This record gives sequence, C-alpha cells and structure tokens, in this order.
Amino acid sequence: MEDKDAKAVLESILFISGEPVTLDMLRKTVEIDKYNTERLLRELISDYSLRNTGLIIIEVADGFQMVTNPACSPWVKKLLSTAVPKKLTQSSLETIAIVAYKQPIIKAEIEAIRGVNSDGVVKTLLERRLIKILGRKEVPGRPLMYGTTGEFMQYFGLKDLSELPTLKEFEEVDIPEPPEAAPESSNDPGTPDDEDSQERVQGQEEETVATVNEPDQDIQETSVGKSSEGQETDHGHDLHEEEESEERHNQPAE
Repeated sequence: MEDKDAKAVLESILFISGEPVTLDMLRKTVEIDKYNTERLLRELISDYSLRNTGLIIIEVADGFQMVTNPACSPWVKKLLSTAVPKKLTQSSLETIAIVAYKQPIIKAEIEAIRGVNSDGVVKTLLERRLIKILGRKEVPGRPLMYGTTGEFMQYFGLKDLSELPTLKEFEEVDIPEPPEAAPESSNDPGTPDDEDSQERVQGQEEETVATVNEPDQDIQETSVGKSSEGQETDHGHDLHEEEESEERHNQPAE
C-alpha cells in the first residue's frame, strides 16, 4: 500500500473512532509495520496542524485521536450545550485524585485520606469508567484495589500518568484566598441598602401617612359641618323669637 493510501486509511479510522486508537491497533488494521504506521501518523498530525482546520490529531491515553480544534470550542460548545456531559463533583474530583496518585489503592485507604465514607463516589466513578478494579489486596479481607482507566486520561487530556502534576507544581500554584464574608444587610426599613429600596420605603411611609390622615380629615369635615348646622339653627331660632316679640309689642292694648 502506498503512503498516500495508507494515510487516507489512518485518517478515516481516526475520524470514525470516538476513542483513542493505539498504535498497535492502527498497525494491525492498516496492515503495515509499526515504524511506517508511526511515521505516517506523525505526517498526518503535521498536515492537520499546518492546514489549521477545525480538526486536529492528538496523542492521548496511549493512543491517537482526532478531535476538534480548541480554537473552535466556543461554537462547538454552543451546538452541544444541551448534551454537555455531567461535570464531576468536588467529592468525585477528590477521590479520583487520590486514586490517580496512590493507585493501586483500597477504599479504606481512600476514606482514611478523605475522612468520610466514599462508597457512593467510588461507585459513581466506576460507573463512569474513570476508575477500575485492579484486583484484590493480599491482606485480611482481601479488599478490592482501584486504579485509573484510559477514560480517565482521555477525560483530563493526559498522554499517560507521568503528565500528572507533581506535588512541587501544586505548591507553586498561588491559590487565591476566599473572599471575606459580606456584611449582613440591615432589616430596618429606615436604613435601606440601595436607592431602590429607599424609594420603596418612602412610598410605603407616604401611603401610611395618607391612610392615617384621611379619617381625621373626614372627622374634621363632619365636625365643621355639624358646627355650621348648629350655628344656622341657633341663628334662625333667635330671629323667630325677635319676630314674636315685635308682634306682641305692636298689638293694641285692650
């Protein structure tokens, strides 16, 4: 098989495979020797890199995989936003980090480091194929031993376990301090935290004042009305008495 044809076959296999393909698997499939298989793969990786297309070929998890170009990730994420795989929880990340650095490790040792029961999180990592059972430890009870998988390296983009950060690299990372707790806001409506709440409080106060003053105003108007009616009644009574007095005065004496 000519190099051009062999490269086309390798490209097709990497494109159709959703997982990293090992060099040995590619060699057996294309039916050429290991040296030429690796040489053609390197040429293929270089071709994709120079063309700067939406696809690239990377070496990951002891194999080779065709993936999308990181430069196109915003648009790819937008398309797949409804199918983004579930992220690992904090407890899952803690557990898988312990397994990665301490493997092979038993569950009791994981729990001793974390300080909490890890049954659920170990089960979740097994279901997601990020860890696997490596065998049993030759101690009383023969507990299961756990280690990482190829899916683990693919998930974190590692070529092999040697690419895991070292303890020295962790120490050199500046971890930001947690922000200070914000002061608790006052529940007193007289001291609002912002302008909007202040306007709402003022509006409530005005409504309250209006509600309180309205009955007084009605009472005042009623009192004034009654007072006026009383004054008019008294004035009319005085006029009536004066008219009767004048009539008696003008009558001739018998």
